[in-house]
Amino acid sequence: MRQMPRQMPRQSLTAPIRRVRFTYVALFFIVWTAAIGLRLFWLQVVRHEDFVKRAALQQQRTFEVAPRRGVLYDRNLRELAMTVLVDSVYAVPSELGENRENAAQILAKIVHADPQDNFTSEQQILARFTASKNFAWVARRLDPETANRVRELNLHGIYLQKEFKRFYPNNDLAAQVLGYVGTDDTGLGGLERQFDQDMHGEPGHMLTALDAKRHVLGSEESQPQPGENLVLTIDSNIQHMAEAALDAQMDKVKALHGTVVVQDPHTGQILALAISPRFDPNDSRHMQPGSLTNLAVSDVYEPGSTFKLVAYSAAIDAAGVEPTDMVDCQGGAMTMYGRTLHDDKTDHFGVVTVQYALEHSSDVGAAKMALKLGNQKFYDYMHSYGFGDRSGIELPSETRGLLRTPKRWGATSILSMAIGQEVGVTPVQLVTMVSTIANGGVYMPPHVLLQSTDEMKGDPRLQPAAFRPSNQLPDKLPDGAHRVIKELTSAKMRMMMEGIVTEGTGKEAKLNGYSSAGKTGTAQKIDVATHTYSHTKLVASFAGFAPVSNPAIAVTVVIDNPTVGASKYGGAVSAPVFAQVAQQVLEYLGVPHDRPLTPQKRTNIASDKEVHDDSPNENTGDLEAMFADVNNLPADDPLRASVAQDAAQFPAPAASNIAANSSVKSSVMQLLPKKVADAFRANGGSDAPPPDAVNAALIAPKVVPEAQARGNGSVVVDSVKRVAVPSFEGAALRTVVEEAGRAGLRVQPLGSGLARQQVPVAGTMVPEGTQVAVRFSR
Repeated sequence: MRQMPRQMPRQSLTAPIRRVRFTYVALFFIVWTAAIGLRLFWLQVVRHEDFVKRAALQQQRTFEVAPRRGVLYDRNLRELAMTVLVDSVYAVPSELGENRENAAQILAKIVHADPQDNFTSEQQILARFTASKNFAWVARRLDPETANRVRELNLHGIYLQKEFKRFYPNNDLAAQVLGYVGTDDTGLGGLERQFDQDMHGEPGHMLTALDAKRHVLGSEESQPQPGENLVLTIDSNIQHMAEAALDAQMDKVKALHGTVVVQDPHTGQILALAISPRFDPNDSRHMQPGSLTNLAVSDVYEPGSTFKLVAYSAAIDAAGVEPTDMVDCQGGAMTMYGRTLHDDKTDHFGVVTVQYALEHSSDVGAAKMALKLGNQKFYDYMHSYGFGDRSGIELPSETRGLLRTPKRWGATSILSMAIGQEVGVTPVQLVTMVSTIANGGVYMPPHVLLQSTDEMKGDPRLQPAAFRPSNQLPDKLPDGAHRVIKELTSAKMRMMMEGIVTEGTGKEAKLNGYSSAGKTGTAQKIDVATHTYSHTKLVASFAGFAPVSNPAIAVTVVIDNPTVGASKYGGAVSAPVFAQVAQQVLEYLGVPHDRPLTPQKRTNIASDKEVHDDSPNENTGDLEAMFADVNNLPADDPLRASVAQDAAQFPAPAASNIAANSSVKSSVMQLLPKKVADAFRANGGSDAPPPDAVNAALIAPKVVPEAQARGNGSVVVDSVKRVAVPSFEGAALRTVVEEAGRAGLRVQPLGSGLARQQVPVAGTMVPEGTQVAVRFSR
C-alpha cells in the first residue's frame, strides 16, 4: 500500500492580533466617542438656552411695545389725562465703536436741556454706552424739535423709537386727584397710582431679524392691549371754579395749604376736589414734594366748631332735644372735673335756645348736647357719620382719621370732642358729614370714580354724564350707605344751619338769590414737637350746602394757617370761599333761585373786616392721647408714616409759591385786549363791573387747542385754526360755558343772569382759545 505523504500544518494568512493593543484602541475610541457625546450634550442640552440667546442677540432684536395707557375723563368726557406718541433716542454701542465719547458729547449738547436732568448728562450717557454693547438709552420722550435735531445728526448707531408719553391737557387742574406717572409709565400718585394695573394695559412685542451686516430682514409684532379708561365724577368746570376761588384766597391770606371739596349730597359723588398749592404733572422733574400729597384724604386736622354739628344733630335725634329748647350756657364758662370750658371771649351767653347756641357757636352749648347723649352714644353717632374710618373713596393713601373708642377717653374727652378737639378728620369726611345732614340723614360714601370702560370718546356706547342736581336719594343705596339721623332731625338741622348764615357766625357765606346753610370752624394747630396747641397757627374752615330746602351741592373749605388779615377765623377766611364757589356752581348748574336777587353785589373774596366767630380754646384737648392714637392706626395708614415728618418745622411759604396765577385784577376790563375792551364799552359795557364779576371771571377753564399728530408721531398744537364764535344771547351761564368749550373758546363772564351781549359778536372767526367777553343781566 502506497504511503500517503505527511501533511504540513496550515499557516495563518494574517498577522496575529495582540489583545492588549486591541483593548487600548477600543478603549480610546470609546473615550473619544463619550467625550464628543458629552460635549454635544453640554452644548445642545445644558447650554442650549444660553446659545439660543446669544444667537438671538446676533441675529435679531426684540422690543417691548408699550401699551397705550387708559384715558382719564371728567364726567362730561373731557380728557384730563391722555397718552400721546413721542420720540425717544437709543444707541447700539457696538456700532458706535471708538466713537462713543464723541457721540455722547454731541448728543448731550442737544438732549441735556435741563440741568436737573441727570439722565441725559454726558457722563451718564457715556456710562450707559460703556455698560452695554447692544442697547442703551440716550434720552426718552423728547419734544419734536429736539428729536428732529437728533435725527438730522444721522449718527451711525443712533436710532429713534416711538414711545407713549402721558399728557395732561389742563396742566395742574385736579393734579392731586389725577396724580402723575414716572418715566417707565408707572402711576406714582392719585388715580394714576390707584388704578395703575388696570390703566397700564398689556405690552406687546416686536421681533426684528438681522443679517450678518445688521441689516433688517423682517419683523413680526404682537399687538399690545390698551389699558382701561376711567370716567370720573369730577366736572372740570366746577373743579376750575373751586381752584380759582381757593387760589385767590390763598394768595390774599398767605396760607400754608388750602382744600375745597364740592360734593353731590344725594349720591356722594365728588364734583370738585381742589388743593392749593398744586403741581404740574407734565413737569415731573420740578415737582415740590410738599404739593404732591392729597390733603383731602391723607392728612387730618382738628375740625373745631364745624364738628359741633355732630353733637347737636345727635342730641336732637337721640335725646329729644328741640331747636326751641333752652340751654344754660352759664355765662360762657363751664367747669367739669377741674377743667373749665370757655366760649369766645366776647360771648357771655346765659339761658338761650338750642338754635341760638348753635348759631353763635357756643362751646358750652355743644358740650351740654354731648353730655345728654353720654360717651357711648355720642361715639356711635360720630362713627356713623364716617369719622374714624376710611370712606372708601377711590384715591390712594386715605387715612381713617383719629377717633378713639370711649374706653380710651379721659374724664373730659366728651367735652373736647363736642367742640371738635381730640379728634382728627379729613376734609372728605367733613363734607360727607354735611351731605348726610343735607340729604335727609343718610350717609352716602364719597366717590370720585364714575365708571371704568374700554370705550373711547366718540364711541356711541360711552356717553357723558353731566351733573343734574336731584333732591332724591337713589332707589338702591350703594354699599356702605346707611341712615344716621331721622329725616325730621335733618330738616331741623338744615333750619338751624341756615340761621348760622343769616344770624350767626357764617354771615360771609350768604349767597345772592339762593339760601345757604353751614357751620364755621376755627381750630388751633397742634405743635407736634411740644404736643401743645400753637398760639399763632390756626386752621379756618367752613362746611355747608345750598339751597337749604333742596340741597344741590355740599361744600367744605379748609384753609391751613392764614397769616394775613384782620381776622383769621373760619367765618372771615373760609366762608367767603364757600360763597364764591357755591354761587358760581349753582349758577352754572342752572339751579332755580329760591331767594330774591338783590341789586347790591357783595365781594366774595375775604374782606379784612373783623368777623366775630368762635375762637379756639387753648390746651383743652388731651393731645397726648391723640398722638398715642396714631400708633393704633393700620400699618398702611399715611398718618403713621408722616407723623415724624410733621414734627419738622415748616418754613413760611413764599407768596409767589402759594398759588400761581391766582391774583385777581381790580377790574375785569384790565384782562381784556384793548380792542375787545373798546368794543365792549361801545356796546354798553362798563369799566366798573359788579364786584362778584371779578370772581365770576375765573369760571371758564383754560381750553387747550386741539392736539394733532404729525406723520412722525409728534403732537403739535394748531395755533392758526380759526373757529366761529357761537351766539350766546339769552343763554344761561352753564350753557354759555359748555358751548364755548365745544367750540374751543374761553369765556369772560360779566354780571349774572342771562347772556345779553358778547364780544366778539356771533359769527366772528377767531383762533381757538380766544376769550369771549359775555355780559349777563336779568
